[in-house]
Amino acid sequence: MTAHRVVVTGGAGFLGSHLCERLLGGGASVICMDNFLTGSPGNVEHLMGRPRFRLIECDLTGFVHVPGEVDLVLHFASAASPTDYLRHPIATLKVGSLGTLHSLGLAREKGARFVLASTSEVYGDPLEHPQRETYWGNVNPVGPRSVYDEAKRFAESLTTAYRNSHGVDTAIVRIFNTYGPRMRPHDGRAIPTFVRQALNGEPITVTGDGSQTRSICYVDDTVQGVLTLAESGFEGPVNIGNPSELSMLRLAMTIRDLTGSSSPIVFVDRPVDDPAVRRPDTSLAARRLGWRPEIDVTTGLRRTISWFERELLETSRPAS
Repeated sequence: MTAHRVVVTGGAGFLGSHLCERLLGGGASVICMDNFLTGSPGNVEHLMGRPRFRLIECDLTGFVHVPGEVDLVLHFASAASPTDYLRHPIATLKVGSLGTLHSLGLAREKGARFVLASTSEVYGDPLEHPQRETYWGNVNPVGPRSVYDEAKRFAESLTTAYRNSHGVDTAIVRIFNTYGPRMRPHDGRAIPTFVRQALNGEPITVTGDGSQTRSICYVDDTVQGVLTLAESGFEGPVNIGNPSELSMLRLAMTIRDLTGSSSPIVFVDRPVDDPAVRRPDTSLAARRLGWRPEIDVTTGLRRTISWFERELLETSRPAS
């Protein structure tokens, strides 16, 4: 990583912690900012002894100040799972609006490059498949998911305005479903839910009839895509995700097979405005960034399951 001092907002979250780890490994100094609403200090505990790492508890919707030079701001602060943003709707809207405003202000003050973590959810329940960056989306602005979807759409607009009006060096990455170690077992997203249920021998709960699709990308690939964008001069928006599409039923069956579980698969009600399909067109990322995902689904799921096995074993041990 060429940037030598990086601010990562939401750095104690699942994806943010992997970014912090990779940046430190590349020689950067990292300032990790998080209010721990959905992130956890435990995600970066292994980084705390490093001299180039600093963890700051900070609410981005308030005043944000970082002393010294900053070369890059990675704005990854936000609830990301439906369970979290439905539990914290106003906080989600505030971090997408005020948090983005203050993070952009920091980048402007420091003359730093700014990368916004947007999401495939800006496409809503898409009428175009696969989804290209030129697609404007199909989002219900007053539905329950709108607190996340519209927060990210606003954040994209604000980022673009700062680029056009203030000359801030910005980029927008639209991240598709990412998974891997450090996801919370009860965060409500499909993969941690399926893995936890399979490992515990519980029924695996698939919503609807399981025909809805997602395209899942292992966290190492997503991090590589984000940092490649950060090092480029490209403004985006650009899709970062794995175009290998599979149904939720197929995903549940695959996880059950990989865990060796005998858990039954049961069907529950599908959430309101749950997208029927999701698959990125990643040709722009390949063309402009030379980026393609490298880790296949089976390999990524095996790594994730192994981490969850260790995590669940650790949490099940009685306190000494």
